[in-house]
Amino acid sequence: MIRVLLTAFEPFGRDPLNSSLEAGRLVVAGPPAGVALEFAELPWAFGDSIAELRRAVAQVEPDLVIATGQGGNRPDITVERVAINLDDAVRAPDRKGHQPVDQPVVPDGPAAYFSTLPVKACVEAVQLAGIPATVSHTAGTHLCNHVFYGLAHLIATERPELRGGFAHLPYLPSQTSGQEKSASMSAETAAEGVRILIRSTVAALHAPPVGAVAAPRRRRWLSRRNG
Repeated sequence: MIRVLLTAFEPFGRDPLNSSLEAGRLVVAGPPAGVALEFAELPWAFGDSIAELRRAVAQVEPDLVIATGQGGNRPDITVERVAINLDDAVRAPDRKGHQPVDQPVVPDGPAAYFSTLPVKACVEAVQLAGIPATVSHTAGTHLCNHVFYGLAHLIATERPELRGGFAHLPYLPSQTSGQEKSASMSAETAAEGVRILIRSTVAALHAPPVGAVAAPRRRRWLSRRNG
């Protein structure tokens, strides 16, 4: 049975909810058939979030990691393609008040990594289920990208047999009620989208890994294999 680690972030700021956490809890309650699913809630903190991710990976020894986060300004599920080696939290600090600006996630790490998920196949599968989804080429420069890069670096340097990637989930409807922000998705719909991401990647696990190398290297080969 394929071992899958699903991660989400704790609520942050003044919002008592985080869409990735609410959707993740539903996936745990009704996981995809044929997988052994484990779940980890990551702290909204630079450094600590990657440390918790690494602890969960060491404990679970997964074949696949799907990391998720709240993409409040996004109208659909966005499967991230590239993680960059940059922490730039100029807009907001983390829960500990840390606010790195123009700092690397990993000192001396490569500039970027591609996801090792079949990102386009994942998006197409979610869309076929009638759930809005797109490929994204930027995970930002805050904690979502921080965790995505940390995961990709772990895969590239220590666990080449592991596959993993990141997806942003929209706000929940309750998070947009009475506010200017309007894009949202129910936790149930987002959870089903995450289940489809898991199933799509599990179906591709027999194929050789598609990346986990620095983006500037072997770019043409990666673009063909990555969809």
